[in-house]
Amino acid sequence: MTTDISYTTEEISKLLKVSKLTVYDLIKKGELPAYRVGKQMRVDSIDLEAYKARTKGSMAYVNLNANKVDVVGTSVQQQSMGAPATRNLVITGQDVSLDILSKHIEKNVAHYRPLRSYVGSLDSLISMYKGESDIVSTHLFDGDTGQYNLPYIQKLLTGFSYTVVNLVTRTAGLYVMQGNPKQLHSWNDLSQPGLRMINREKGSGARVLLDEQLRLHGISRQILSGYDQEESNHIGVAGKVATGEADFGVGIEKAANMVGGVEFTPLIQERYDLVMLKNPDNLEWIEQVKQILQSEAFHSELRPIQGYDLSQTGKVLFEN
Repeated sequence: MTTDISYTTEEISKLLKVSKLTVYDLIKKGELPAYRVGKQMRVDSIDLEAYKARTKGSMAYVNLNANKVDVVGTSVQQQSMGAPATRNLVITGQDVSLDILSKHIEKNVAHYRPLRSYVGSLDSLISMYKGESDIVSTHLFDGDTGQYNLPYIQKLLTGFSYTVVNLVTRTAGLYVMQGNPKQLHSWNDLSQPGLRMINREKGSGARVLLDEQLRLHGISRQILSGYDQEESNHIGVAGKVATGEADFGVGIEKAANMVGGVEFTPLIQERYDLVMLKNPDNLEWIEQVKQILQSEAFHSELRPIQGYDLSQTGKVLFEN
């Protein structure tokens, strides 16, 4: 077996003859090193072989899940040493504030290793529902209530106990070409004929914001040329507008400040929140993460970043 081979979680589950949830549990506990490629978690063959070697001859335990029985080895050597295993914390989202948070978690939360997963808001919540992530970020606008995040969280995580904490508040709006030649100053202005746009991927907060505003203002997406052309981040959208390939795109102010040749039309203040599931195994690290979010050390790293409002950072917005 060559060392440049890697496997998906589905392939690992077939090789080990266990469920995918068991594979995710091994990854979260740090027993099976993994990394993400796009939306897919992968494990290198050398790490799989190392895991199998560690567990040979060890005690086994039975994991009952979805009426399936999985037998998975636990390391006798690790048990005899008495050292707690390092567990991974999967953090979803693309904002740089999450990279800063990851650094603080790695420094201040013992026995936990943060892993970043660069997926959009809706996919983040779905991954939490499926047990694939631990801290998810979301900025999803609900047009019927005018609220951010909670309507989606409450629908998708029905039956779960969780806490919602604000990370930052950001200004969202339209990227337009220098001088705003199409005079795009409001959501209503998107109804003018002949507009070319560049979109974000399905499930992203910016895509949901656009779709909700089009619905609220009675504008058909079919009149927008380029609606089906997608970029996977705010900078990519702003870049397409800057080069004249599109008249507008939806995103956050911070990215406009990083891309030359594009202007920004502010339209809404969006809450960028974190969601963490409150099961017994998570309560200790959740409190530590909340302390980090409320700390001056964390805030001092966010303040220089243009476009962030920290007035609610670390505030618990909802718990159940």
